[in-house]
Amino acid sequence: MSVDAVSPWVAAFGERRFELHPRLQTYFSQIPDGKVGRGHGTFDTVGTPRRWLWPLFAMLQRAGILFPVWQRDVPFTVVNSPLGSRLGHVRIFHLAGGDRTMVDTLTFTDGELVDLLGHRARVECALDATIVDGGLIFRSTRIRLRLGALKIRVPNGLVRVIITERYDDARDQQVMSLVMSMPLIGRIYEYGGSFDYDCEEAA
Repeated sequence: MSVDAVSPWVAAFGERRFELHPRLQTYFSQIPDGKVGRGHGTFDTVGTPRRWLWPLFAMLQRAGILFPVWQRDVPFTVVNSPLGSRLGHVRIFHLAGGDRTMVDTLTFTDGELVDLLGHRARVECALDATIVDGGLIFRSTRIRLRLGALKIRVPNGLVRVIITERYDDARDQQVMSLVMSMPLIGRIYEYGGSFDYDCEEAA
């Protein structure tokens, strides 16, 4: 088996990955054995100003998914770790009230990208990826809540997630954003900003 064969990104994109910006090709390639991908940057905004949603996000915070905050200029660290045919992500948000951690594991299963969010994969989000001008746009196609062996599907269209990834040559940084929205309400959660990223020896 080739090194690339275990990467969920490469499995999903195939030859289309060469349409990405060269720096994104590196980011979305398999991380070499014995190394991790590490990034440092700043999110312009994190969370939501809709405080009536904060009790829900407080529960998700305990699971390592989302946080009941609305802050600007938030430093963050991301660590990507290869887990066989999966890819683990840990994002540490250095918020004003203390660090908060978001964890997820990306898989390529039955022909689709699936992101398992939280310490016990409490939320499952299937993603469709489109390459546009060397960048990526991910759109959620299915969201399910996982409670033990029970999976509860969120009705289609009730919650939408859009993630963008691109490389800004002028800034020489990777730029990303995540936006969650609901019909009639609009944005209910977001974070986005820029960061530097490289592979380094695992601790």
